[in-house]
Amino acid sequence: MASGQHLDEAEKLSLANDFFNGARFVSDAELYGVADYWATPTEFIARDAGDCEDFAIAKYFTLKAMGMDVAKLRITYVKSLTLDQAHMVLAYYPTPDAEPLILDNLNRLIKSAGQRRDLRPVYSFNAEALWLSRTRNEQIKTGSPSQLNQWRQMVARLDPELR
Repeated sequence: MASGQHLDEAEKLSLANDFFNGARFVSDAELYGVADYWATPTEFIARDAGDCEDFAIAKYFTLKAMGMDVAKLRITYVKSLTLDQAHMVLAYYPTPDAEPLILDNLNRLIKSAGQRRDLRPVYSFNAEALWLSRTRNEQIKTGSPSQLNQWRQMVARLDPELR
């Protein structure tokens, strides 16, 4: 991860997205025996498998370790309209008001949110804040990620160098 710090942001995004999208999708029930478990990047890499939030979390912390400002990154809970189910992706905002780019384990190409009409954002978060999506393009800051129990539990298990 540290070796990627010299790359520009587009290269960092591609590197993290491509690396983690090589892992297998496996449900939490099959992998951990529970309905919902948010794996740390270390747990995800050790198993080379996880579900959608594990992919998004691993990409988030990898990009952070590569020197990317976490204010540009949000783990985003969406509804997948094609699958008719909840899904998580990582959104990258080049500037605070920019349309984000979406890093997804289901659609391996990095595309703008506008190109991903198959996803409807519900909420997003990073280590600093939690946002509620009012519309596809409007989000309201509503609090702290510590409000998310699974996030708190995962952060407590994180390797110290990733915090």
